[in-house]
Amino acid sequence: MPTSCIRIAGGIAVASGRLPLRFHRDQSGTMSIVSVFAVMLLTMLLGMVMNVGRQVDGKIRMQNSADAAAYSGTVVLARGMNTLAFTNHLLSDVFALTAFMREARDRNAQSFTPDVLAAWNNVAGMFAGSGFPKFRALGTAISAKVPMERALVNSYSDWANAASDRVLPLLEEILAEELIPKYQRAVVLTTPDIAQAATMEIALRNGRPDHGRGDMLGVLWRASGQPVGGDYELTDPTLPVVDPQWDTMPDQSRYVARARRQRRTLAQVYLTRWNNQAMNFFDHEGKMSQFGRLWRAFTCGQLDHLLETEYPHTNLPYQIRSRGCPTCDPNGYLERNFTFLGVVYWGKLPEMMPGVFENPLDSDTVAFAEVRMFVPRPRLVWQWRCPGCSSSVYVGGVPGDFQALTPPEEEEPGGDGFWVVGRQQVPTHWDLLNQHWTCQLVPATQSTLPEILQTPPPLPGLAGEGSDGIIVPNLGDLGPEDIRRISPH
Repeated sequence: MPTSCIRIAGGIAVASGRLPLRFHRDQSGTMSIVSVFAVMLLTMLLGMVMNVGRQVDGKIRMQNSADAAAYSGTVVLARGMNTLAFTNHLLSDVFALTAFMREARDRNAQSFTPDVLAAWNNVAGMFAGSGFPKFRALGTAISAKVPMERALVNSYSDWANAASDRVLPLLEEILAEELIPKYQRAVVLTTPDIAQAATMEIALRNGRPDHGRGDMLGVLWRASGQPVGGDYELTDPTLPVVDPQWDTMPDQSRYVARARRQRRTLAQVYLTRWNNQAMNFFDHEGKMSQFGRLWRAFTCGQLDHLLETEYPHTNLPYQIRSRGCPTCDPNGYLERNFTFLGVVYWGKLPEMMPGVFENPLDSDTVAFAEVRMFVPRPRLVWQWRCPGCSSSVYVGGVPGDFQALTPPEEEEPGGDGFWVVGRQQVPTHWDLLNQHWTCQLVPATQSTLPEILQTPPPLPGLAGEGSDGIIVPNLGDLGPEDIRRISPH
């Protein structure tokens, strides 16, 4: 039969060849019902996809925020440690410079040089009366140089005395008022609050847009289960440091002895540098007056008087909080004093199509990351080794396997040498004389992890329930080992 033929089906005339074109005009009602159910199914599928996508996006954003917030807060604490180390050096340098300027004020070394130069004049007369031509020439040279060295000593002493009049009162006030220890105490007290503010700010910025969840909040926790900063700093500071002057503890005498020893060593180093720089000309061109040796002796005496007589138990450098005993658990010591946990909190994500899909995890609003503060090992660098050269040339850090490193393409510094891979020449001692403190993310292994995750931190916006509030998880009897098994950290 031709396709244009007409057949009667159900009382409706349909051209078999034009059925697809007339399908949407069908008035029987059957296809409308099918279409409604198809649209509902597609809508439910779309809602499911969007809900799952938003949940996954939220979890990723929370974990990224936890990593960034924990790291940023601990970086602030590491900078606080570096600030204390710098000011410890500054304190010792102030002692050295004060001793230097006191000698410039008192002119003790200058007072001895006339006798020394007078002795050289006597020697010059002896040489001048000698029958040997070389000795006569030497006597003439000594006689000519004595007045020049006398003028050199007097000119330098006048200059140093004038500088002392300006500088010494300020240095002595710094020591008398203990301005550097006061600043260090302020650093210890305020740095944790700054670290907590940095943690919160990073979390807030990572919570935009919020998709109806409210502000994302962040808290930096200590291993003791207390938040960093706040009133706890008055009795138990976050930074693992000790003020030998103020803190009272059973082993305080040990901290005081170590602080005095470090202060003396550093102050002597800085005084030696000041003297070497200032006495360089006397060491090479003005040896006859012995002014350089006399100056060094009297500045050392001034420093000794400052350290042992005027300020024996004040203006002491801060110390690292020690383990207490050599046999104590080092891992526990690191966890208690140098390890921190960053936790971010975000309100529950409102569901799309809540009548169909529902998020059953009311407390799925927490993510965490652990950070440790430490002094790093020196990084690998290329070094130019030259036999007979005084030092190596460092051209940058190169991490990786020794065998995989390719020598740099820069021109060789010169001489018969070769490139080798070595470590940077940086300090690695674990104390507050090292200004290389830093931090890094580490696996979350704190024994107080379950307690911290179940504790609502005392911060605004974290109280309440529902979509606008945050419900901390109830972990029951789960311990740290159980959490480590199910946690990506």
